[in-house]
Amino acid sequence: MADNNPLKICFASSEFAPLAKTGGLADVNGALSTQLLRAGHDVRVLLPDYATLNREGLFVERVDFLQGLSIQIGPWKIDYAIDRALLSATGVPVYLLRCPTLYDRSGLYTAAADEHLRFIFLSRAAIEMCQRMRFAPDIFHCHDWHTSLIPLYLKTVYAWDKLFAGTRSVVTIHNIGYQGIFSADILPDLDLDGAEQYLHQEDLAAGRINFLKTGLLFADLLTTVSPTYAREIQGEQYGMGLHQLLQSRSDTLVGILNGVDDDEWNPENDALIPQTFSRSDLSGKAVCKQTLMRELGLTGAPEQPLIGVVTRLVGQKGIDLMQRVLPLLLTKREFSLAVLGSGEPRFEQFFSWMQQELRSRVCFYRGYNNRLAHWIEAGSDMFLMPSIYEPCGLNQMYSLKYGTVPIVRETGGLADSVQLVDPGARTGTGIVFREYDETRLAWAINLALDLYNDKPLWKQIMNNGMSMDFSWQRQAKQYVSLFRQLSGK
Repeated sequence: MADNNPLKICFASSEFAPLAKTGGLADVNGALSTQLLRAGHDVRVLLPDYATLNREGLFVERVDFLQGLSIQIGPWKIDYAIDRALLSATGVPVYLLRCPTLYDRSGLYTAAADEHLRFIFLSRAAIEMCQRMRFAPDIFHCHDWHTSLIPLYLKTVYAWDKLFAGTRSVVTIHNIGYQGIFSADILPDLDLDGAEQYLHQEDLAAGRINFLKTGLLFADLLTTVSPTYAREIQGEQYGMGLHQLLQSRSDTLVGILNGVDDDEWNPENDALIPQTFSRSDLSGKAVCKQTLMRELGLTGAPEQPLIGVVTRLVGQKGIDLMQRVLPLLLTKREFSLAVLGSGEPRFEQFFSWMQQELRSRVCFYRGYNNRLAHWIEAGSDMFLMPSIYEPCGLNQMYSLKYGTVPIVRETGGLADSVQLVDPGARTGTGIVFREYDETRLAWAINLALDLYNDKPLWKQIMNNGMSMDFSWQRQAKQYVSLFRQLSGK
C-alpha cells in the first residue's frame, strides 16, 4: 500500500545491486530502495558509472540539465555528467555519475593516489545533483565511508542553500572495518573553506583524515545492520578504534537487521534452482541436493549430510577455524562439503588441498557463481558461518528460508537471526556457539550432524527456520519510522 505522506530520500552509495557489487552493501541498497519505492516514497539513487557496471537490462537516458558539468575539488577541475537509468526489474531510478577520469577503472575500489578524490567527488556530486533537480530530500542516506562526508558538507560548504533546510542525514555502517583513512595531506581537496575545525582534531594532528569517523560525528542519525552489531561496535573489541565516539552517540545509533530480497531468494519461485519447494512440500529440496552433489562430483549417499559454505575467504569469516576443525572432522564423521568463494591465497590453497585429498566428499569452486550460490543454499542440509564478527550476514537468512540449518557463531546479525535449537522443546532454528575456538566449532558441527539423524526433529528445525520473516517489506518499515521521527514528517 502506498504511503499517503511520502518521504523524499536520496541514496548515495558506492555500490548498488545488481549494477555494482562487491558484497552485502550493494544488496542492502538495491533491496531497501526498491521496498521504499514500492511503499510510495520518492527515492533517488546516485551511483558512480563504473567501467565495470553491470548494464544487463539497463535502460540509460541522458538528463539534459545534468550534462557538461564540473566541480572544482582543491586544484582539480573535474568534469562530469549524470545520466538516468531505470532498473527494468524494480523501477528504481538510479542516477549514474559519469566521470571516466575517476571511475574508468578495473574495479570499484583502487589503491591509487586519487582514491580519496573519487569519493569526495561522489559525496559532493550527490548534493549538487539535488540542487540542480531542486530536489529537497527529507533524508540523505549515506552508506559506509564512501559517502560519509555528506553530513559534514551539508553543515559547511552547502549550509547556505535553504533547499536543504529540512534535510537530515543518516549514515549506515555496513562494516566498521572499512573507514576510508587517508593522509592529512588531502586536506586541501576537502574544500572546507576555513571550516577545517570541524574535522577530528586529534586525527589531523596525527596526520590522518578518517571519512567514516567524520560521518559519525556529523550525521543526524547513525544506523547499522543488526541490533547486536550496534552494541558490539561500542566496545573496544569490535569498534575498530571508533568505540568511544559511538558510545558518545549511543542515543542516535540504531541497529536494524538487514532483510532478504524475496524476489531473488525464495525457494518457492527461485528460477535458478533445479526444483522449487516450500514448507508444505520439501520434495524439491531433495532434488536440489541430488542435483547439486551430482554437479559437483560428490558421491556420498543421498542421506549423508551436506554442509554448504558461500563466503569471502578472509579472516573475518572464521576460515582459520575451519582449517583447524574440518580435516579431522571429515575423517571421523560422514558428511560432504561444498564451498564457493575466493579471497586470501592461504585459504584458497587450504580448500584446494582438501578437495584434492577428499575429492568424492569435498568440492571447492574458486570465485563467485550466482547460480551455484543458489544451488548450495537450496541443496545443502547445513550452512557454516563461524565468523569472528558479522555486522549482519545474509547467507544465514537465505539458509533459513531454504530449510538449510545454519551453524553460526553468536555475533552481530548471526546472533539476531539464528536461535539455538532446543531438541526437547523442538524450538530454535540453528546451531549457535559463542567462544571463537576450534573446540566450540567442532561441538557445533557434531551437534548438527547428530540432530540430523533424528529426521522428525530435523524437519521441525527446518520448518522453524522457513517460518521466519526476514523480508525487506518488514525491515524497511523500521527505516521509515526512524526517517519520519528524524525529519518530523
